[in-house]
Amino acid sequence: MAPDMGMAVETATETETETVRGLVYGPSGKQLDVHRPAGASGAAPTVLLWHGLGPDERDVLEPLARTAAARGLLVLVPDWRSDAADGGRSHLLESLSFARKEAGGLGGDAESLVLAGWSAGAGAALGVALWPESVAGWRPRAVVGVAGRYDLLARTTGTAPLDDLAAGRDPGVPVHLVHGTRDTVLDARYSRDLSEALWAAGRATTLQETDTDHAGVIMTAYDPAADRCLPTTAEYAVRAGRLVAGVLAAVGGGGGAA
Repeated sequence: MAPDMGMAVETATETETETVRGLVYGPSGKQLDVHRPAGASGAAPTVLLWHGLGPDERDVLEPLARTAAARGLLVLVPDWRSDAADGGRSHLLESLSFARKEAGGLGGDAESLVLAGWSAGAGAALGVALWPESVAGWRPRAVVGVAGRYDLLARTTGTAPLDDLAAGRDPGVPVHLVHGTRDTVLDARYSRDLSEALWAAGRATTLQETDTDHAGVIMTAYDPAADRCLPTTAEYAVRAGRLVAGVLAAVGGGGGAA
């Protein structure tokens, strides 16, 4: 059962999954959604999934989050704002603190939390693993970076993950990467560069490339009129999203078919 956050929460149930919307996760007042297997018993492997630079776009990740939840995962998707004074760092770390404290009450397993992100969220997730002292020495079970760029400053740390690796920083956990080969927003070479750097440093990593673009890798398509990524049933996007959900399930310990 969801903890009482002092506000009304909308709960929606769809095939094999259920969604709890609008939990306030920290002092900033930002909100997150919880996607989990319907009727699950026991603690589900848990993923905290961060969206990209677009402000408060947790809805953009809902198709992917639901697909992952159908594979047995509890997926927490928070809003955050890259245009905040600190670049979104407080929002991101508040959501991480919430996930670690509250996942158990939401039906998840906080002790084996996977930290994942899409686009700018990917670098932010890796930054936490590279700088565990920023979160009192904690590290996730694994990091999953989806269509990220890692030579830019991570929103969680203010340093670039590739620079951190070059300086001898160790993520300490496996890093799994997925990128679309048709991504014209962030070219797949950014994930390739990170993968090569991790291998060169002897770190555990995987890279999977799929025939899709920046939006398609999370089961969406960019709509210029809305200036937003919206859900799509295009085969290339569904295939890519299932791949990402499969990676999340594999590293988190989930199962089942999406």
